[in-house]
Amino acid sequence: MEKMKKRHRRMTPARVANGTWKVIRGVIIIGICFIILQPLFFKMSAAVMSETDLYDSSVKYIPKNFTLDNFKMAIKGMELKTTMLRTFLLSGGVSVLQLMACLLTAYGFARFRFPGRKLLFGCILFTMIVPPQIIMLPMFMFYRFFDLLGIPSAVSGSSVNLINTAWPYVIQAVTCTGFKNGLYIYMLRQFFKGMPRELDEAAFVDGCGKFRTFVQIMLPSAVPMMITVFLFGFVWQWTDNFYASLYLPTTKVMATSLGSLAASVYSQYESFGGSMNFISPGFASMMNNTGVIITILPLIVLYLICQRHFIEGIERSGIVG
Repeated sequence: MEKMKKRHRRMTPARVANGTWKVIRGVIIIGICFIILQPLFFKMSAAVMSETDLYDSSVKYIPKNFTLDNFKMAIKGMELKTTMLRTFLLSGGVSVLQLMACLLTAYGFARFRFPGRKLLFGCILFTMIVPPQIIMLPMFMFYRFFDLLGIPSAVSGSSVNLINTAWPYVIQAVTCTGFKNGLYIYMLRQFFKGMPRELDEAAFVDGCGKFRTFVQIMLPSAVPMMITVFLFGFVWQWTDNFYASLYLPTTKVMATSLGSLAASVYSQYESFGGSMNFISPGFASMMNNTGVIITILPLIVLYLICQRHFIEGIERSGIVG
């Protein structure tokens, strides 16, 4: 009886409230995870279904007719080997270039004082809220008739067409005007701003110049943040459809190949032993789901490899929420 009384006394209102909050928090977390993962799980399920399962009302997530033919058709329709290699080189190269450019820019904003610094940084933040669709036409015309300072016209007598080449991506990456570069500069600036000033002073006392301090002192400490920025850049470049459609209208990359996947497979359907008179909505949806899974699989593998550095970089960037 005494033990029962002691246990009963331990159930204070504070402990009851704490236990109730844990239950509520667990339900909220599980609900959020379901909302995030449910579309992905549905696409994975639809990718291994036959077309008859899509029209069967009794089939929800578990297919009755499991098949991998969708992946075979999607891989052939996307020309996966060539398209993935091209996208990997483009995304990786552009991500490295914009990381280097954003590192120098962010370090300058974080560690040096110069006239107009706040105004320029405000302009960088402004680029984060301006939709790129607003300047789509000027960007296309600029690279379609590229004539920087009149140099191409003076050399060859006419402007240069950079559309359907990787040069627009390279130029934007090097000049920090590419996709989401404003966010990368902000993240790196917050990181460098949190570094102790004593590190700079100690380096100067030891005879290091500003650039040597940046390379030998700051960069080794910024590896987690650099990996985070590289991951952001690689993932957004890999899945980008806007700039790819604008600068590479006739070149296949992973993002743009999804839009024409059903039509590509349809044109080759007879080679798989089938015949169709038209592209049914179910077939188009099935190909789209399969193509999405194929597209995001390399990104999932990349995230699993760099997960520890990615989380550490986000924690040290000052970005919350």
